[in-house]
Amino acid sequence: MSLAIENVRKDIRMRAEADKMMSTAWLFIYIIPIVSIILTVFSIALGPAAFVPLMGLSWILIFVSFIVQIVLIYKLVKRRNTHFRRQSFLFEDVVNAIRDLAAKKGVDVQIPISSCERIIREAKAEETEKNAVLWAILSAIIFIASWYVYYFLMKDFYKHERREDGFWEDISRALAACGITMPLPRREAPIPDRSFILYLILTIITLGIFGVYWLYVLIKDPNEHFKYHIIVEDQLLRQLESV
Repeated sequence: MSLAIENVRKDIRMRAEADKMMSTAWLFIYIIPIVSIILTVFSIALGPAAFVPLMGLSWILIFVSFIVQIVLIYKLVKRRNTHFRRQSFLFEDVVNAIRDLAAKKGVDVQIPISSCERIIREAKAEETEKNAVLWAILSAIIFIASWYVYYFLMKDFYKHERREDGFWEDISRALAACGITMPLPRREAPIPDRSFILYLILTIITLGIFGVYWLYVLIKDPNEHFKYHIIVEDQLLRQLESV
């Protein structure tokens, strides 16, 4: 077993920590402020006896919502960073493994491998790390900052997936030149190029209700992206190990 293939295996093992699946239960963050408003209305309607305990509970919920918002943004940004970093390692090691394989078989894979290396350079230039702690705190303190976080989470994963599709196609061509067939599975749920302006306008005019769906896609899209990784990476490793 070559060192390059062993490195690919290590990169794939990192998947459990780097590519975290997130539950849609995080959507309940939008219910907390609604409950707080209801409690405030009830405290006023029920009079002085109920005002203090209900308002106290309302303020506790607001504080909980504040903390949960920080944790959620931190998790979303962190998994973006860890996945992009892991994939950078993986792609470089896959290229090295195929170079070794092509050299042993005496075949020329320079054209598809050069294309792969260009994709890796583009990814490193564009997929720079975002400070998860900083953006989590800013999003909780400055509301507009959360819109920017939603923007780069939505756009970065879309561009990332398009680059990745090109990479896997070139890898498939390089493997074919080495006599290895690796048909690429179809993505069940490719990330669409969603309009940030449209999502922002819909969130504003619906008084935040559309924001529930916006958060849903920010959780779901990477989850689906990671599922595709599992299929392709495991298939690739099997093919490399079989040589």
